[in-house]
Amino acid sequence: MDTLTHALSGALVARATAPKDAPPRSIPRRIAAGFFACAAPDLDFIVNLIGPVAYLEHHRGATHSLLLMPLWAVPLAWILAKILREPGGWRTLYGTCVLAIFTHIAGDWITSFGTMVFAPLSDWRAGIGTTFIIDLWFSGIILAGLLFSAFFCRTRIPSVAAGIALCAYVAFQYLQKEKALEFARGYAAERGLAGAEIAAHPRAVSPFNWTVYVSDAREHRFAHVNLARDAPRAYAPGDGFVARLDSAFQPLALARWQTRSRYGAAPAARAAWESPALGFMRWFAAQPALEAATADPECYWFLDLRFLNPGRDWVPFRFGACRQAPEAPWRAYERDDGVAKRVSS
Repeated sequence: MDTLTHALSGALVARATAPKDAPPRSIPRRIAAGFFACAAPDLDFIVNLIGPVAYLEHHRGATHSLLLMPLWAVPLAWILAKILREPGGWRTLYGTCVLAIFTHIAGDWITSFGTMVFAPLSDWRAGIGTTFIIDLWFSGIILAGLLFSAFFCRTRIPSVAAGIALCAYVAFQYLQKEKALEFARGYAAERGLAGAEIAAHPRAVSPFNWTVYVSDAREHRFAHVNLARDAPRAYAPGDGFVARLDSAFQPLALARWQTRSRYGAAPAARAAWESPALGFMRWFAAQPALEAATADPECYWFLDLRFLNPGRDWVPFRFGACRQAPEAPWRAYERDDGVAKRVSS
């Protein structure tokens, strides 16, 4: 989830959980604490300064841990109590900070990127993948709840109602994911792809937009579909960025299946993928596929199809392994705008 939506959701939760007998003057401080505390876990973006591999390995890690959540809430509550001049001190804001951090973790858990909720004891990434990383409907429900809370400041009803609406919206998205998975299972069954791995990831603009995957040991078959559309949505130059994104998703009956190889035809490509240099990518990628190969030097580039979004040219998290000679060890590189940058792994 984007950081601004996280912050707004923290403010909403702080208002919804305010005690009925709380002094009116304490409510703004509580809301402000929820806002900043819910954004705080994303401070781990600074690991990107170390390098892209460190970002993959540690983003949504320790700062997003359920185990460490009570610990992080202490310094946050102390700092915010000083900034907000909370008369009751940090203990007054501690519960709000815990709730805000938990809300942040929950907001990331529903996306596809994955969240290491048990860090540092485990690097397992939890993610149910119901909600796209930037969901304007999700954010809009939060904003509506906060706006109505501002107009009806003496009651928690608007914020509680918005919280219930958010839960209902995510539940609705979960049902859409099940429909997308069922469509992919049907495709696999029709083509005799027994044992294929089935997956579906949410996409931008609409809760009905999904990319479905049918994967085996050699390749991925995938399609960008809209679960509610009966006819394709036309796009013409000038319609705008949102329309361009949305038009790529076809009705189920007209789904356009594409195929991407995991390793390609060259045996060296699989050796590159399985090399120690790309161990971090094997841990992270859910739908890894070969993107390109070069001969001088010998390089094989891979991407994660989770982040291949139709209508958008840029794809993040593209890494490869290169070597100077057949006997030389593989080295990890990042592919950024066609430029290879050496990374440590």
